[in-house]
Amino acid sequence: MKIVNVTHGSFYALGAYAAASITGALLARGMPPSLSYAVLLGSALLVSVIVAPLIERGILRFMYAKDEVVILLITYALFLILEDVIKMIWGVNPYFIAEPYGLLGSFDVLDLTYPYYNLILVGVAIACGAGLAWMLGSTRTGKLLVAVIHDTEVSRAMGINVDRMYLYTFTFGSLLAAIGGAFTAPTVSVVPALGVEVIVLSFAVVVIGGLGSLPGAALGAVMVGLVRSAAIHYLPQAELFVIYLVMAMVLAFRPRGLFSIAEARKI
Repeated sequence: MKIVNVTHGSFYALGAYAAASITGALLARGMPPSLSYAVLLGSALLVSVIVAPLIERGILRFMYAKDEVVILLITYALFLILEDVIKMIWGVNPYFIAEPYGLLGSFDVLDLTYPYYNLILVGVAIACGAGLAWMLGSTRTGKLLVAVIHDTEVSRAMGINVDRMYLYTFTFGSLLAAIGGAFTAPTVSVVPALGVEVIVLSFAVVVIGGLGSLPGAALGAVMVGLVRSAAIHYLPQAELFVIYLVMAMVLAFRPRGLFSIAEARKI
């Protein structure tokens, strides 16, 4: 949508908080732990369906014609507001939900131990990425979305409901962010400012991969994930530095990212 959407960090945090609180409450009432995975997904869906349309219809739809920097500042302001809303609703105490994480056990690779739950995270990531690529490239809705992004005025003239397309797209993007937070919640302590860290990593991923490129985002995420994991294991004090080092090295040779989309230019 050509929006640098900082509020994705808030949806990540909202998904984590909703998943931790709803799943924890249901487990306390006797829900089988095996059903907690469905509750995680349902919590993310609930957050996105309620919050995303309010933001898109109430604020962002009036800003699409403005400069991208203005929209960036608006989404950043919304991010700060939602951070305080999260504190008002859930307070500042951490939330823990260990049952989905520990239910499946773990396995060993050489001298390292990995939980099977991490395989679920990898599977969810691959499913979301593959599904998104298929939707954008092989479905009528995806092709209409690409048309709207490239030329809104012509899309309106051709009869496409641009406002509805923006609403659906923003809500779906927010759902993906909330799913990330919900399925990560069992692996971390859900605390305020949880979305800040993921926004920093997402920024690095997008810059490395190229703004607007889905394959670039996938490759950038793998690069950032591997480099960050290696730094945590071998050089913890340089964890954040190495991410920006990789980003700087990529930008030195590819200023628009690895898979930057060609832009139309006036002749």
